[in-house]
Amino acid sequence: MSPDGPLRVALLVYRGKPHCGGQGIYTRHLSAALADLGHHVEVFSGPPYPELDERVPLHRLPSLDLYRDPDPFRIPHPREFKTTIDALEFALMCTAGFPEPLTFTLRARRALAARRHDFDVVHDNQSLGTGLLGLGLPLLATIHHPITVDRRVELAHAPSLIRNLTLRRWYGFTRMQTRVARRMPRILTVSSSSAADIVADHGVEPDRIRIVPVGVDPERFRPMPDVARVPGRIMTTASADVAMKGLTHLLEALAKLRTERPDVELVVVGKPVAEGPVARTLDRLGLHDAVRFVSGVSDERIVELYAESEVAVVPSLYEGFSLPAIEAMACGVPVIATTGGALPEVVGRDGRSAALVPPGDAGALTSALVDLLGDPGRRTAMGEVGRERAVGRYSWRVTAEATAEQYREVIAMHQQGGAPC
Repeated sequence: MSPDGPLRVALLVYRGKPHCGGQGIYTRHLSAALADLGHHVEVFSGPPYPELDERVPLHRLPSLDLYRDPDPFRIPHPREFKTTIDALEFALMCTAGFPEPLTFTLRARRALAARRHDFDVVHDNQSLGTGLLGLGLPLLATIHHPITVDRRVELAHAPSLIRNLTLRRWYGFTRMQTRVARRMPRILTVSSSSAADIVADHGVEPDRIRIVPVGVDPERFRPMPDVARVPGRIMTTASADVAMKGLTHLLEALAKLRTERPDVELVVVGKPVAEGPVARTLDRLGLHDAVRFVSGVSDERIVELYAESEVAVVPSLYEGFSLPAIEAMACGVPVIATTGGALPEVVGRDGRSAALVPPGDAGALTSALVDLLGDPGRRTAMGEVGRERAVGRYSWRVTAEATAEQYREVIAMHQQGGAPC
């Protein structure tokens, strides 16, 4: 490898769900943008696998896939157990733990052992498992935000002592992630808000963190003037049925809003958990006829859904960045977001490109929706400013260029013996 030549990158992602969930989207777009710059990228992924550019090889690292639809927490057949890692994965699930970050990195370690000379750098996408330690290759990791934040929010919303104890065990892997993060020579993150949380929660030294925001494809996520807006249509993305995404608060706001505007409806890109908090809220508020869930759809269909919507909402209690926010803005849709985490940093604080409300405040969200749905001129202006902000500040090419610069720094540190892990 010459100092300025193409790099050979092993990009790791423990689950690369293609159509929702930040890991898969980040992996797909970053790897393609790195390939556009002339670098050679190979992705190592556990299931569900990402969809990648044809130039990017995918190495599937099969697991027991214990949380797959439609049978999460399944009991595998004995013949599915091929290795001690499989046995460890099942044992951790049986004790109510979440094994994938650990077991994926153990499988990735085995896959990379025979190919150490094929790569210049290894880039981990938030698994932070102990299998990464001692690889003998230049290494860095992206932490979109510390999962310890999810843990705090979920524990705060636990409805019972039993649920609280179960969540503590489930999030036990975050202790491993903290230990591994502290040993990483370089951490990439997506916002100054996330950087501060990584320092506070993982104890990572600030001088080992670099901020590299993620991007949006402005040619794909774009306004579609030929598609008619549906009056009263609201759209949101909820990649997981957890308290931190704030969907239940949006449903509360929708119920309040329908007392004044019975025509309003909500489209959710995501899937609720059967008998989970979202399903229970829908039952309690009688909103089944006003809410539609879509999942597994293409980017083009998501863009059409944005074009049909009058407002997009990001109701999260916390976000380390928010791809849905910048994708909605790139589509020219006015956005209402909370002030949770990095959202004001991403969408802008001046109210011109997005409206901001406190996280978890259904009343404030209702008021913001009433104001924006009732003001077509403001919606148009906000959509235009939002697209300008998204396209001007966030692109995958810029993300790839900044990431490649960090690869070179980590490689140089490794060659000088200053980046052990």
